[in-house]
Formats: sequence, structure tokens, C-alpha cells
Amino acid sequence: MDKPTFYEIADALRQKNANLEIGSIEEAAVEFHAKDTICGQVSGREKKLREFAKINDVIIFAAGKKSSNGKVLFHIAEAENPKTYFVENADEIDWAWFEGMKSVGITGATSTPQWLMEEIKVTIEKRFF
Repeated sequence: MDKPTFYEIADALRQKNANLEIGSIEEAAVEFHAKDTICGQVSGREKKLREFAKINDVIIFAAGKKSSNGKVLFHIAEAENPKTYFVENADEIDWAWFEGMKSVGITGATSTPQWLMEEIKVTIEKRFF
């Protein structure tokens, strides 16, 4: 989950907890704790990823479908550029994504191997150059 969404949800739950009516129990207290355990590597990349997504016509985001940080980072890029596409490998590329586009950005999750992003780059270059 991205940090702004986490803090929005935590604040809403904190507010709801503060407004709880305990009923007949006198001096009952309900404690609420929200602990930010969001991956630092993910949140540390957010600003640059947003900038990167904005300056490219299409973003190819490479990561494993089960990667939690991949999902968070993908949604951050997609929020800035709706032409952001999630792939696990170069075989998943849909060439229609590139129609009318002039620039392509390739990125991935913190655990995405460099060779995979390079393979995607080469596959795109072979098609268009």
C-alpha cells in the first residue's frame, strides 16, 4: 500500500475509534494503533517513479504478479500515466500499447532483475528499430 493511502485509512479508523460508544461499560478504553511497516525501498522510489511515469508516453512495468511491492509501485506509476502496463516477461507485451506513442519507459519492482528489464528493452527495440 502506498503511504498516503495507508495514512488516510489509519486516520479514518482512528477517528471512528474515537467516536465509538462503549455502552454500559464505564471508563472502558479502546486503543487503536496503526503501524507503518511499508517497505522503505518502495516509498523511497515513489517520487522518482511518478516523475518517470509522467515523462514517458508508455510505461512497461516488469515484476512478478505476486510481488507486493511490484503491485504498489505499478499503481503509483499507473496513477501518473494510465498507459502503464504490468508484465512478467516480454511475451506479455501487446504491440497495440505503442500505437501513436513516441517514448517508452521500462521499470520494475525493487526485486525485478535487471536482465528482465533489458530483455524487454531489446524486444521492443527489435520491433521498432
